Amino acid sequence: MRLDRKLVADTALRLLNDVGLEGLTLRRIAKELDVQAPALYWHFKNKQELLDEMATELYRRMTEPLLAAGGGFGGDWKGMLTASCRDMRRTLLDYRDGGKVFGGTRMRDWAPMRPMEIFLATLTEAGFTPDRAARAWFTTYAYTIGYVIEEQSVFPLPGAPERDPAYDQEDRVRRLGADYPLTAGAGAEMFGDTARGFEDGLRVVIAGIEAVLLHDR
Repeated sequence: MRLDRKLVADTALRLLNDVGLEGLTLRRIAKELDVQAPALYWHFKNKQELLDEMATELYRRMTEPLLAAGGGFGGDWKGMLTASCRDMRRTLLDYRDGGKVFGGTRMRDWAPMRPMEIFLATLTEAGFTPDRAARAWFTTYAYTIGYVIEEQSVFPLPGAPERDPAYDQEDRVRRLGADYPLTAGAGAEMFGDTARGFEDGLRVVIAGIEAVLLHDR
């Protein structure tokens, strides 16, 4: 077995569902790989560098559908943004704390930038200026990551229907209903059907991008 950055990152992503982000350490990964922890420091100086590599691998995985399809959207920039955000959310939800792992990290190499170039080219061809195209993409990107982080607070384990007890709606109504009835009732919308909520929010974001950024010179 050749120990390299990708193998370590793949192992770390596999371990996430068992230990979560807080429990993920270089020592734990070394144990999984049956090597001594110092061996990993040849590849990563600290946990942040590991997270950057994990995020780079996640980005590769979430953009695979785009590249497999040849990157063609026929000028449909709304469809492109919708599909790419859905792929991002789907990929991050496959991993415990996936949103937290991905958010705030940096790409470790330039290879994953090809999808970004496709996104920006599609937007500029549709009439966005280059700077407004960048803002449009980054807005949907930030919305998706933020939504997934909140979503994974409600449903911590990938694929499991059990929600964190802190988001129990009946308990929320019982504690807040008398004094804050609107706030109590809002919990069902915010923390209920999170898949529907994501789609609703994404439509709002894209409509806002069209209204504010498309013709903004």
